Amino acid sequence: MANFSYSAKNAAGESITGTMDAANQEVVADRLLSRGVTPISITEAVKKQSSMDMDIGQYFQSKTVKPQELVMFSRQMYSLTKAGIPLTRAINGLLETTNSHALRQALEGISQDLNAGINLATAFSRHNRIFSSLYISLIHVGENSGRLEEAFQQIARYLELEEKTRQRIKSATRYPMFVSIAIIAAVVIINIFVMPQFTQLFAAFKGAQLPLPTRILMATSDFFLAFWPHLLVVTTAGIVAFSKYIKTAKGKYWWDKTRLKIPIFGDIIYRSLLARFSRTFSMMIRSGVPLINALNIVAEVVDNDWVAEHIHFMRNGVEKGESIQLVASRTLLFSPLIMQMIAVGEETGQLDEMLEQVAEFYEEQVDYDLKKLSDYIEPILIVFIGAIVLVLMLAVYLPMWELTSHAKS
Repeated sequence: MANFSYSAKNAAGESITGTMDAANQEVVADRLLSRGVTPISITEAVKKQSSMDMDIGQYFQSKTVKPQELVMFSRQMYSLTKAGIPLTRAINGLLETTNSHALRQALEGISQDLNAGINLATAFSRHNRIFSSLYISLIHVGENSGRLEEAFQQIARYLELEEKTRQRIKSATRYPMFVSIAIIAAVVIINIFVMPQFTQLFAAFKGAQLPLPTRILMATSDFFLAFWPHLLVVTTAGIVAFSKYIKTAKGKYWWDKTRLKIPIFGDIIYRSLLARFSRTFSMMIRSGVPLINALNIVAEVVDNDWVAEHIHFMRNGVEKGESIQLVASRTLLFSPLIMQMIAVGEETGQLDEMLEQVAEFYEEQVDYDLKKLSDYIEPILIVFIGAIVLVLMLAVYLPMWELTSHAKS
């Protein structure tokens, strides 16, 4: 919502001025007229405020809404619209029950827009920070076709599937991540705290030739002790630089393409992207969204710039009148399964059903791969941990055995 300054005259002919938060000038005028005040001029106020002056409400308002909250909101809107409750009443009712500050602010603006005669899709599009283009497009189609409740139901199901996939990925990668962090911590502790003690012990035996594993581990420990501040700065700077680089357009494109080639994880990410593409494209076609608009929306939803580039290439081909199967085959992005299903779908006029079957297949594949992810990674981690333990044992016990044998002789 914006802040407007107004000047008006009351019933006694007195001039009054003030400010009001509203979605647009029409809403301000309606409010003033309802109070018996005649507006003379309404202008949007330019509000200058530093980041240090932001209040708590503005801080939370800048945050996006959690997926679970959007799912619940969509489910509630489906139930309310199906029951025939007017949109304004439904929005106002949810406005009182939602716990999300950002969603509440958005619903306030949507309610005011509806009261001003603006359609629902346009009202939602003014809050695209919260509602995606897919969300808004489905509402637009549902509103124009008179099946708004079905649109909210489709949105809720889609968001639920996306959230389940996201949670499964987080759950599957949590174990390898914790083990990797533990290994790194163990290596740092050994080099900084453990090996210096053995170094002092071995230094007491002057002239003794230490085994190669011991010398390597001692040299590594000396390096860590001498340069740990530099290593910390370089590591931190590298992480920060990498994080900033992948947020740029060029860096994000490179990272989106590279992570598809990561062993084990790359195949899972690739299948999940194919499932998302198929599910979203199927839903767009079934809802009656034009192919060009549908491909634009799918390109945004896949959340991968490299894949989005190929989808935009498909859109350009469709704009020229080429078939989806032909332009999809040129991208070399899709698996033979998807290509076969697209070809069958175009021939039978059931492209949405074919793509939905593809989505279900790849979602099951991703689910299976995620369940087996620990089985794939666990042997690698065990071998790596075993190698660290072996090197440590050889570095510590070999010189002791040699020094003991020298002492006996």
